[in-house]
Amino acid sequence: MPHEYIKKIAAGACCTGAGGLLGLKSLGRSCAAACLGTLLAAPGHAQTAPTPTPTPAEPNTSLDEVVISAGRQAQKSFDVPAAVQSVDQATIDQAGPRVNLSESLNRVPGITVLNRQNYAQDLQLSIRGSGARSAFGIRGARVIVDGIPATMPDGQGQASTISLPSAARLEVLRGPMALLYGNSSAGVVQVFTADGPARPTVTGTVDVAPNGLLRLGAQAAGQQGRLNYVLDVSDFRTDGWRDNSAARRRHLNAKLRIDLDERTRLTLVANVFDQPQSGDALGLTRAQMQANPRQADARSTEYQAGKSVSQAQLGAVLSHRPDADTEITARAYYGQRDLDNRLSIPLSAQTAPTAAGGIVDLDRSYSGLGLAFSHGMAMGQGRLRLTAGLELEQMREHRRGYINNLGARGDLKRDEDDTAQSTGLYAQGDWAINEQWSAVAGLRASRIDLRVRDHFIRPGNPDDSGRTRFNAMQPMLGITRHLGENTNVYANVGRGFDTPTLAEMGYRAGGSGPNLDLRAARSTHAEVGLKTRLSDTQRLDVALFHIRTQGELVVAASSGGRSIYANAGRTTRSGVEVAYTAQFTPEWRAHLALSTLNARFADAFSSGGATVPKGNRIPGTMERTLFAEVAWQPKAWPGFNAALEAMHLGRMAVDDSNSDRTSPATVFNLRLGWQQRAGGWTLREYLRVDNLGDKRYVGSVIVNDGNGRFFEPAPGRQWAVGVSASYAF
Repeated sequence: MPHEYIKKIAAGACCTGAGGLLGLKSLGRSCAAACLGTLLAAPGHAQTAPTPTPTPAEPNTSLDEVVISAGRQAQKSFDVPAAVQSVDQATIDQAGPRVNLSESLNRVPGITVLNRQNYAQDLQLSIRGSGARSAFGIRGARVIVDGIPATMPDGQGQASTISLPSAARLEVLRGPMALLYGNSSAGVVQVFTADGPARPTVTGTVDVAPNGLLRLGAQAAGQQGRLNYVLDVSDFRTDGWRDNSAARRRHLNAKLRIDLDERTRLTLVANVFDQPQSGDALGLTRAQMQANPRQADARSTEYQAGKSVSQAQLGAVLSHRPDADTEITARAYYGQRDLDNRLSIPLSAQTAPTAAGGIVDLDRSYSGLGLAFSHGMAMGQGRLRLTAGLELEQMREHRRGYINNLGARGDLKRDEDDTAQSTGLYAQGDWAINEQWSAVAGLRASRIDLRVRDHFIRPGNPDDSGRTRFNAMQPMLGITRHLGENTNVYANVGRGFDTPTLAEMGYRAGGSGPNLDLRAARSTHAEVGLKTRLSDTQRLDVALFHIRTQGELVVAASSGGRSIYANAGRTTRSGVEVAYTAQFTPEWRAHLALSTLNARFADAFSSGGATVPKGNRIPGTMERTLFAEVAWQPKAWPGFNAALEAMHLGRMAVDDSNSDRTSPATVFNLRLGWQQRAGGWTLREYLRVDNLGDKRYVGSVIVNDGNGRFFEPAPGRQWAVGVSASYAF
């Protein structure tokens, strides 16, 4: 009898893919706008039907969650030779108003998602310490939503456009296998929209919390013959916990899946996001935070700091399986993003000849194509599955800068067209050698082209046009020892790279124009892990990792709204990640996620005119995090569930010099949920109380802030209630 792992390989459940580039010539501008893009994870047509998503009162207690990110096809996470965990829809629904990833991803080890209480700057997300330096948006991790990247070709991403109310699953992949997604991929966060239920269903939701938080939502979903559909709309608004932090968002997310025949499936996705208002309260100095953590810095209101943004995108995925061992997938997408961002830069700094002003006006289009081929075959005592593919991505943006005259738009100070193109070619093989051993090997070749065309040429401000190119070969190799049906031990190693973004290249020391001398950071990632079922109701995952980076990108100087980046020497990141899940009885279950991280500069370097000594901690990285939950679902009270959560946040350094640090903090949260059914109706209610002890602590830091405003305080005790009503026809 073949080993269970070989059976899964034979069924096509354990194939893995990755992306790469092999120095292809740049496509013409008109052609590129139509066809550049990416091939990213999505379930193939020949997969088995997904397990129905549990309701909030019926959380998924399975120890064999199904994931896609590691192999680009559905497989049980226990069989994946990598650190990967998922969060199901029931957990997402119970975690809060479903506005931010920070609500639910804190239960995954290895990832830190900090809510900055600032909708103008997005969340702070880092995986194994990569991306912690980001002052806005997401760096160091690839974010993918229904196969469409929320991370652009230059490595800058954002999570605000994710529609959590219609999400069926969140996945987080860390380690060497994530590197095969290309530039800036120390980890991958994927979001998958739910399929419609068998019976057409309509749902309405209301979420309410302090500070004027209100979210209204409506959803229609179902199955009609070969057509499966989900349409979700929501409207969110808040006055903000801090001064000048009010925000409003409107969201539409839709997915249409058509089974063209038994072997071919077409999936169409559409997402429209509009954020007409979001104030930026800025960070606070330690003295400001201690005096009043809810205040905004005076410049925030003086310059009316904040932004408005809108985005719309469409995507299509066509999957065809000509036979049981072969699958071909093609996809394409196109999106448009418009942004108006008011910065709090002093007028004196904005008026310099080479200054870019204090208002950013950005019009961006992005598009992509992808093609993948996967084939399985017998080899020796086991099975081999080969996967190869091509990914193309393109981003074009017209960036203009204006004087911010205390909130009013003044003279033009910047006018340029920026382009980022990424080409990736990849190949990967998964070999189930025999009952005891399996191996995976992959190679991605990547090329990133960045170009700036300057149209703002004035006396004292010359033509700053320029371009640069980055090339990388990313190999990955792993091996797994199967110690019976209930224990796997694996080891992986891979090479990654992280290019500077167009924003990080925006300024250079001693002159105007882009900093084209910046190099990509190159890294080597190693990981060993253990996955074991301690019993039928307990599972333990442990991963140990070490990352060595050469040419880490750091802030060399920051003043007057200008951050100048440079390549430092070597850095190291190492740590341990533990995930434990147990269903002790039908009524009691527990979950624990523990992460430790030792992230340090291995070489001395110059930052802000000072020398940063070897051994300093990389700022923004948290030395340890812990999430623990005990949940209760009593049989005597059908439809009721309750849980107590504990979260511990370790210290963070605020700058390269480690001049200040946050204090560690532990907070406790309580949640209660109810559910009632009557005929076709299902009613659900929840109550959450976060930070039960009303503890004052720092929620996030702004790394290397030139004004010393490093701290973004977390709110005290907060409550939230939500009600939803669904009717199945």
